[in-house]
Amino acid sequence: MGTQSKAKTLFLLVSMVGWLLVGAALMYLCPVLLDWFWPSDRTHLWLNNLSKGGYNPQLAWVGGGVALVLTVTGNLVWYQWFEGNQ
Repeated sequence: MGTQSKAKTLFLLVSMVGWLLVGAALMYLCPVLLDWFWPSDRTHLWLNNLSKGGYNPQLAWVGGGVALVLTVTGNLVWYQWFEGNQ
């Protein structure tokens, strides 16, 4: 097996956490997205019940958007600057 630098290991772990946050934000947005793209009485009722429990998709829009931008930027920087130097 080959060896891997500590910097690359750290990058991969941080990148994995970023993509997990983006995926979690997308899962949290599922009720809203379903209601937008395939509206029905069931999805309206679902959102109504969720909002009574404190559901607020704004957190997923902002948090997931920030995580997506940071993760993609980090990946671009890593692969352009560090990956080509080997």
